[in-house]
Amino acid sequence: MDILYLLIPLSVVLVFLVLGGLWWAIDRGQFEDIESEGERILRDP
Repeated sequence: MDILYLLIPLSVVLVFLVLGGLWWAIDRGQFEDIESEGERILRDP
């Protein structure tokens, strides 16, 4: 039961890190034009 006092705060911190990383990627424009990268790979010699 004592391990829950460690695991619950760690899981909350992990969720905030994942959400922060997602927010950072959206804010930096990583998901603006997802189709052109796939086309660029196909056209690259």
